[in-house]
Parts: sequence; C-alpha cells; structure tokens
Amino acid sequence: MFSHVFTSVGDFDRAFGFYGALMEGLGFELRFCEPEKPWAGWHGAGGARPLFVICRPYDGQPHHPGNGQMVAFTAASRERVRACHEIALKHGGTCEGPPGLRPHYHANYYGAYFRDPDGNKLCVVCHDAEGQGA
Repeated sequence: MFSHVFTSVGDFDRAFGFYGALMEGLGFELRFCEPEKPWAGWHGAGGARPLFVICRPYDGQPHHPGNGQMVAFTAASRERVRACHEIALKHGGTCEGPPGLRPHYHANYYGAYFRDPDGNKLCVVCHDAEGQGA
C-alpha cells in the first residue's frame, strides 16, 4: 500500500540516534543515510519498500509535529513491543501509553505509544495472540 512514510525532524543527528536504535529493535535495515542532506531511510529485512524516512522539512521551515498524526510499526511479538518501547524511552522518547492490550481495537491488539525527541507520535504494535508471531 505504501511506497514510503516520511517524518520530519528538527535535529537530524539526535533523530538518527533515536530511529537507528528503534529500527534495529524492530529488525529493520538501514537502506541509506546521507547526513549532508540530511536524510535516512529504513526497510524490512531484505526488502526495498516500503521505506520509513526521516529528514529535516524539505521547505527549510522549522519542524512541527502534526496533531492527530501517528506512524505505527508492526512488531513480530509482544516482547518486541515492550523492548522497542524501552529503546524509545532510553533514546530520548517520551511515553504516550505503556505496552499493553488495547481490546477496544481488537482482542489481540498489543501496543505501546511514544513520541520521538521531536514530538512525532509513534506506535509499535503486535496483532497476534500471546505466544504467536515471530
């Protein structure tokens, strides 16, 4: 469905540290990093697309996180959701909802919510029942 998801950041080096750790925790691979532009992108293991890309705003204006916007990443297990939430907080993220079931979405929705150091809202979610998934 998606070619790429692009998220703007204010401080590329800080954001790259945050997202580099988070993407590694999710098992995603760095496809490119060009600090001179600055931008970087990741994809799933062995894949080409979709890409998740960070960059300073293209128009040169200051970054502003969107109200009501969120990027949600699929995690292979509930354990991975918990680990990624911990990684995010250790790398400057702030908690927007600890790991746990959200049965109002569906019976096996296990997610964690946080913001990156620039205020962008993110989620890591596993849709499998406990003990299922990779």
